[in-house]
Amino acid sequence: MQCIGAGQMSRRGGRDGGDEMDMDDAYSNGKYIAGAELFVPRWQGMAAAFRASARARLGLAYGDGARQRFDLFLPEAVPRGLMVFVHGGYWRAFEREMWSHLAAGGVARGWAVALPGYDLCPAVRIADITRQVAVAVVMAAREIPGPVVVAGHSAGGHLAARLACDDVILPIAARLVRVMPISPLADLRPLMQTAMNADFGLDLAAAEAESPVLHRRRAGVGCAVWVGAAERPAFLDQARWLGAAWGVPVTVEPARHHFDVIDGLARPDSAMMTTLLGGL
Repeated sequence: MQCIGAGQMSRRGGRDGGDEMDMDDAYSNGKYIAGAELFVPRWQGMAAAFRASARARLGLAYGDGARQRFDLFLPEAVPRGLMVFVHGGYWRAFEREMWSHLAAGGVARGWAVALPGYDLCPAVRIADITRQVAVAVVMAAREIPGPVVVAGHSAGGHLAARLACDDVILPIAARLVRVMPISPLADLRPLMQTAMNADFGLDLAAAEAESPVLHRRRAGVGCAVWVGAAERPAFLDQARWLGAAWGVPVTVEPARHHFDVIDGLARPDSAMMTTLLGGL
């Protein structure tokens, strides 16, 4: 496992359009992962199996929309606190139910784990999703006392990082002790150059407003950035940019790509779970 301190980070070009590169290819994952088409059914099967055996409260509403729900998985004993996992999908895809199995590691360590859904682009903007996830975390925290930690993957990594930004309204901020942005999208400006921006609707002002690298981290909130060593260079850059901006280390997990880098969340003894919940 490689853990790189913030002082070792270097910011590469391309975030402001200065480099000549195909941004659609730079931020494409599936075509560079062998057997990529097998991951969605695998996730769905594992999630369904976990839900069938878990202690859970499913489909709890935090807003009026059909997707504004969260699932809450509970340990056998009184929870040590609340862990939240925010799924990815470029803010355009997937449902909370696909990721239930990733609650297994936290539940086994004695934590309640909430998995929120949210509305998707282009029906809403990324800033709207940030606000929705903040509300979801507040509502879940009303159910579970104690410390709150938030992990998220890819677009969910962006959302986890945003909750640690001091410009986001979060009434339970005093309870938020740690975030783990996994393979996060931390600077949204390069995404303005992708075809996906037809759904995002980002202009420069919106991209800057939603980029964690351009905001201060809340005082007292720890941050552990995580990324796979076999990820696309753009995602390695994004993780390193956030580490450098916030002065936090970035763990580069060997042999992990964008789709399997999250697997450690399902194992209570993994290095990822130890980093996320250790000492709490």
